[in-house]
Amino acid sequence: MTARHVISLSDLSDEDLHSVMVRGARFAGRSGADGAPLAGTVTGILFRRTSTRTRTAFSAGAQRLGGGIVTFRPEELQLATGETAEDTGAVFARMLDIMVARTADDQAEMRAWAALGGMSVVNAMSAQEHPTQGLTDLTTLHRRFGRIEGLRVLYVGEGNNTAAALALGLTRFRDVHLHLATPPGYGLSAEIGTRAAKQAAANGSTLTESQSLEDVPERMDVVYTTRWQTTGTSKADPDWRRLFEPFQVTGDLWRASPDALFMHDLPAHRGDEVTAEVLDGPRSIAFEQAENKMWSAMAVLEWCANGVVERRGA
Repeated sequence: MTARHVISLSDLSDEDLHSVMVRGARFAGRSGADGAPLAGTVTGILFRRTSTRTRTAFSAGAQRLGGGIVTFRPEELQLATGETAEDTGAVFARMLDIMVARTADDQAEMRAWAALGGMSVVNAMSAQEHPTQGLTDLTTLHRRFGRIEGLRVLYVGEGNNTAAALALGLTRFRDVHLHLATPPGYGLSAEIGTRAAKQAAANGSTLTESQSLEDVPERMDVVYTTRWQTTGTSKADPDWRRLFEPFQVTGDLWRASPDALFMHDLPAHRGDEVTAEVLDGPRSIAFEQAENKMWSAMAVLEWCANGVVERRGA
């Protein structure tokens, strides 16, 4: 049996995507797992970029599921002395069952490790996509609304890796409307936009984009934003803040959508992408969303571990 990977949401079938989402919600509802589905497995945790929620979620999640973890600091590996990523991955694949990695800017290194076939590889964020955040967001929406179908979501801010995962995840469901309001020049990449639009068309959903907050759709169920400076990145344009300032999420957005919930993948910078009034207000579920990252991580790890059991023939 081949290893199960989550390098992109596209690696999961529709059935698996739904299963992981629902499983995460069930873990949250029970505040844990029954038994130890990761017993006898070892998960590697490698982060070359800063992380609070994702690293903690997968580390705590693996242990809550009865598995062992090995945490790597990049400077402690022989990569720091010139060993190739391919050789390092070949060693990992012989010793680990699952690798959770936030590595280079793109997914090439993780794809190379996945091709070795010895371990599952989970993308804990790359420049193009943040798939585990996307699964967290689906789990959060499922817990709150009991469904994804028919939801109306407004995303405000840069079309970054979180926005990419949100678009690739939501458009896998029927009758969803996702509208992205992004600063000029900072929308979804053409590749992600094309993939998400194709999925939306196949599922009777809609994906729309604009470069203004003046005419955003009304009656949205969710307003979502991320911080303006994505983790591990910088902007070439020294005047980028001028473009982003009109996209701050304020209470004014609730005039057209008074019942909308507010989501944020965190960390947040109050006064930049969102006001404190919104982030700390009664419609915000940002910290509930952060907690759901652990429950969703547990669902991802269990899904990968089921593949480990199949490969071992147990």
